[in-house]
Amino acid sequence: MEEQNERLAVIAIVVEDKESALEINTLLHEYGKYIIGRMGVPYPARNISLISVAIVAPGDVISALTGKLGRISGVTVKTAYSKV
Repeated sequence: MEEQNERLAVIAIVVEDKESALEINTLLHEYGKYIIGRMGVPYPARNISLISVAIVAPGDVISALTGKLGRISGVTVKTAYSKV
């Protein structure tokens, strides 16, 4: 059951450096109990990958994850939150 302070969000991750994949996957595994779905799409024509992560967690947990992801070299992160 979801708690009152939990938020629903989608994290968009653009991976421009495939060498960062292990670090990304390690972080996502660390936060796995909050992740409700994940989709990865490679785009070889531009040598990038796109990952979307659906997550339900307290706002500070989502911020911590996105902050850690954003500090990885070759990674860009944006988060969209549900209004409900």
